[in-house]
Amino acid sequence: MGNILISNDDGIFALGVRTLANTLAQAGHQVTVVCPDRERSATGHGLTLHLPIRAKEVDSIFEDNVAAWSCSGTPADCVKFALSAVLETRPDLVYSGINHGPNLGTDVLYSGTVSAAMEGALEGIPSVAFSLASFSAFEFQPAADFALKLAQQLIDTDYPKPPLLSVNIPPVKSSEIAGVLVTRQGLRRYIEKFAQRFDPRGKSYYWLEGEIIEDIEQPEDINLPPHILTDVQAIGDRYITITPLQYNLTDAEIVKHLHEQDFFGL
Repeated sequence: MGNILISNDDGIFALGVRTLANTLAQAGHQVTVVCPDRERSATGHGLTLHLPIRAKEVDSIFEDNVAAWSCSGTPADCVKFALSAVLETRPDLVYSGINHGPNLGTDVLYSGTVSAAMEGALEGIPSVAFSLASFSAFEFQPAADFALKLAQQLIDTDYPKPPLLSVNIPPVKSSEIAGVLVTRQGLRRYIEKFAQRFDPRGKSYYWLEGEIIEDIEQPEDINLPPHILTDVQAIGDRYITITPLQYNLTDAEIVKHLHEQDFFGL
């Protein structure tokens, strides 16, 4: 059994994090939850630098043996706060989620769920972001059951470096899941639209609306064999997708091109 820190971006009262934490605690893991006090979706890796962070212990939401805190900060704030001010010992794993909605392809760049896991990886701790790939489904137990199975494997395996994984679970019954695939990051594009609306005093405001373009060709990765599907492709076939991520965003291909150019003449 391990010591697991859990955070999310849907907030401390979200069903996804409650299902995840309780499932792990019932199996014997030591679980600490530190989550935003309200929904903080799509906050990316933002930090709170110009306001105080307020945090308090929370009762009556989780199993009795789960230590839980709500925090006024972002998901990344929550993990930083947990590691520095709440936990007395370093956790074996950092789990984030279970997010209500997918984090596929380029979604990971905006996701608070993924950023909370990334904060754990930055501290050298194996970390996983879990997402239920639907906004309309509310059955989080298959995702929590898989997170439980994955936990001991992550704890027992000696990886070359602490992994950062984005895991998406199809919104179907456990019996209907096709299997588990290790995938690469795909591409999701949106048609962006800012809808103009008016408040009761006649002043205008804007609401971001986006429509996903699903039927786009998925890019190839020259560093990976072509048979490895993208997370976008595999989730459509009802597979649980495990996409290893990294926080080093250096583009090696462009580095080579730029290195050949003469910038001193600019």
